[in-house]
Amino acid sequence: DAQRIQRALEVQRLTGRSLSELTAAAVPASRDYTIVRWALVPQDRGVLHARIEKRFSAMMMQGFLGEVRQLLARGDLTARHASMRAVGYRQLWLHVQGEITLQAACEQALAATRQLAKRQLTWINADAAWRRLDPSDSVAVANWRQQVVEIVGKPALANVKHPP
Repeated sequence: DAQRIQRALEVQRLTGRSLSELTAAAVPASRDYTIVRWALVPQDRGVLHARIEKRFSAMMMQGFLGEVRQLLARGDLTARHASMRAVGYRQLWLHVQGEITLQAACEQALAATRQLAKRQLTWINADAAWRRLDPSDSVAVANWRQQVVEIVGKPALANVKHPP
């Protein structure tokens, strides 16, 4: 992983110590609170895919393609830069360079986003500490609000809107 290797070398050069040395030497901060993690995980994968498509469509309507065109026109970025390897950017970059059609770029970006979501769900499911919340389930969202109020000890999220 070139990015991690580059970061490790930067840390070594700046501190004279390896990342593993610094991590081992780190003293964990004492805390008098509990960290609770929630993950928005729709029960129906089809709902997740529909939301991904809707979000990508909104990004395109808001000028995502134009943004990628401007980035390419700058002249100081290439497809090898980490920022241009991000999901969506990578696919639209190929289109702007004339390598694939816009339709193919959009299809590939959606597929890559679905794959990323799947990897994220796999990561979340591997850790039992995550509390899962189906954002489409209004009862679950109401229960989540109540749990947060109980944990925080005040109605901190009383006015939080239900996710769309």
